[in-house]
Amino acid sequence: MGLFRNRELKIECIIDAAATVLLAAAGFFVHPLAGVLLLLLGGGLSALHLLHGRRRYANIDALTKSIDRVLHEQDQLLITESDEGELAILTAEIRKMTVRLREQTDRLKDDKRLLSDAIADLFHQIRTPLTSMNLIVSMLSEDDLPAERRLRYLHELKQQLGRIQWITETLLKLSKLDAETVRFHPEPVGARALIEQAAEPLRVRMELKDVALEIEDDGARLTVDRAWTEEALSNILKNCMEHTPEGGRITVQTEESPVFCRITVRDTGAGFDPEDLGHIFERFYRGKNAADDSIGIGLALSREVIASQGGTIVAKNADTGGAQFTITFYKTVL
Repeated sequence: MGLFRNRELKIECIIDAAATVLLAAAGFFVHPLAGVLLLLLGGGLSALHLLHGRRRYANIDALTKSIDRVLHEQDQLLITESDEGELAILTAEIRKMTVRLREQTDRLKDDKRLLSDAIADLFHQIRTPLTSMNLIVSMLSEDDLPAERRLRYLHELKQQLGRIQWITETLLKLSKLDAETVRFHPEPVGARALIEQAAEPLRVRMELKDVALEIEDDGARLTVDRAWTEEALSNILKNCMEHTPEGGRITVQTEESPVFCRITVRDTGAGFDPEDLGHIFERFYRGKNAADDSIGIGLALSREVIASQGGTIVAKNADTGGAQFTITFYKTVL
């Protein structure tokens, strides 16, 4: 009988039978009728115990099979409720655990799909400069190439190498932030000094494009990791510069209060398309007004750096036109 394969139930039945025999023997010793009554009573109680055990272990068996189906993704969650004390508690906890595992599995599937799309997009972004570099190298190998063209090709080759280097370094930094292996070292710093240092790598490109940078500082100071925050701000300024037409302007304002320090960046470009506003900081997202060489990871890195230091960043279209980024670092925990 399959039921008696359970060792605990088998032991319980043996104990019940032994107790019934001993009670019946004691009853017969007193009076034959007492022995018969005790034998019938013990047998009835043993039968009830056996039926209860059968039901209990049948529920456990059903629970085990349901879990097995869920683990092998062969069925939906079909763990039935139980009204038997500890078994009911166990069933409820397993149900919650199974739901949580299924949610995690769904999230992993979504992450896997997003990672696959991101890798495909990354491959496309790197393949473009690699193709250009191969073409440049082949032209540089020409013996009769004029010196002026050779210098121009070398300059283009350096630009493409710099682009690939920026992509790989940015992705590496994002990975470190995701893995929470970055150790920030906050220190007091003036907001104006932070902005000027963040804009330094962009000065030449701004001058060539005739884009003015105006800083309106009220003497604000904040406590952040200087290097990481400069990079986050530099990516935002770079985005504004790329979307600001020639002769345009980028304005950076600072504001300090007892609760927060705020940096607001505005440009005089076309602003964001309404459909893009909810996706500005998503990785590998390229808006409708994105530059041809945009890969969509600069703003994502900025958001991660700012959020990892307890700050917030919001993007919207400014009331006066153009894009607006508002960065807020809080001095107290809200």
